[in-house]
Amino acid sequence: MIEIKNLTKIYGGETVLDIPGLKINRGDSFGLVGNNGAGKTTLFRLILDLIRANSGEVLSGGKDVREGNFWKYYTGSYLDQRFLIDFLTPEEYFEFLSNIYGLSKGDLEKFYEDFSDFFNDEILGKKKYIRDFSQGNRQKVGIAAALMAKPEVLILDEPFNGLDPSTQIRLKNILNKLKDDNEVTMLISSHDLKHVTEVCDRIAILEKGKIIHDIKTKEGTLKELEGYFAAS
Repeated sequence: MIEIKNLTKIYGGETVLDIPGLKINRGDSFGLVGNNGAGKTTLFRLILDLIRANSGEVLSGGKDVREGNFWKYYTGSYLDQRFLIDFLTPEEYFEFLSNIYGLSKGDLEKFYEDFSDFFNDEILGKKKYIRDFSQGNRQKVGIAAALMAKPEVLILDEPFNGLDPSTQIRLKNILNKLKDDNEVTMLISSHDLKHVTEVCDRIAILEKGKIIHDIKTKEGTLKELEGYFAAS
């Protein structure tokens, strides 16, 4: 579904990302871990064609993402709060997105129903602009928006940041259901090693822009990751 070939990104003469090859198959739940500055967000921005590589290519469904908007119709993503239109209320924002996605009023109501537990009566009906919500509640809006059109590919950068414990559990349940149903190809980065091992069947460690481990999640993977980062 997503394939990377000879991908590099250079800032100020320094190579911050160098990935000769990476393939994420349809239905994979792919986790990306690494310390600050490892290149996780840079990789996601390249996959989403938000920045341009110095060399190489990103293929989505076998086609280069730079060749058009075709991949945007089946890709949902949330990297940070710059993805939000924060001068709207959540209802205005979701209605705006539903019009872009061609969803019906019934689809929108079903979306609200499906995410009622995740919103936990903290998002809708508050008569507040998104910018006036807490970081955690803005995070909820962004994650829900990424899932609104039931994408085939989902990309989330540090989705658990700012979420309270109850919402983290709800998010893990949502992601695990998507994984179990094989509905979505997921790419998820996280500093929380426990969360990423709980929702991803495959995990890659990114260090100084290079993938140095790419492993299948199994019993003992969390301890293996903790040992690696404790020693690094």
